[in-house]
Amino acid sequence: MITSTHPTLAIPPLENGDRLSQAEFERRYQAMPAVTHAQLIEGVVYMASPLRIKSHGEPHGDMIGWLGNYKVATPGVVLGIEPTVRLDPDNEPQPDAVLFIPGRQATISSDDFIVGAPELVVEIAASSATIDLHAKKSAYARNQVQEYLVWRTLEQTLDWFRWVEGEYRAQTPDANGILQSQVFPGLWLDPFALVQGALAQVLAVLQQGISTPAHQEFVQKLTPR
Repeated sequence: MITSTHPTLAIPPLENGDRLSQAEFERRYQAMPAVTHAQLIEGVVYMASPLRIKSHGEPHGDMIGWLGNYKVATPGVVLGIEPTVRLDPDNEPQPDAVLFIPGRQATISSDDFIVGAPELVVEIAASSATIDLHAKKSAYARNQVQEYLVWRTLEQTLDWFRWVEGEYRAQTPDANGILQSQVFPGLWLDPFALVQGALAQVLAVLQQGISTPAHQEFVQKLTPR
């Protein structure tokens, strides 16, 4: 029996700043089961810092509460929490939340990943604000993610961008201070209440949205006959 005198090469670990192809990124990520949050943004690896409760964990929970209530009222939409998204060959982000209708812009692959651009992407941005508002925003816009929400928790500010004619434009609240999704009818948000932690008010405004005829018509279109 002939054996090699050369040591077996281990799969290199992911490191912040690595420039990798999507295939190599996934190979290394899958070989590191202890790592739960790594992203490929414009061909560069980003690995998350430890997440604090007030600047990330609690706001994330409130955001999911808002989106989760919309999902309950809107059969046919898929809500994902920190899913891996195969956006394009240079971008495989793991956003804090996505909302999409499979088969429209994004699909679910045979190995259970999102492929393509979800209609709505949400990021909770504390230490990651620079990445979320620049490299990620550019990648999401180029792939036509229709709406992009960034909650800058340290600044108590929420940005809701809509993809229009090849670029993101910031949405402004209506006369009542409410932001309304243009992609998901009835998805209404009181941004001031959200950043203040007034979740009951956030859900009351959402209820107003899902009680509108526009939302009811949307649900009818999504419901198989």
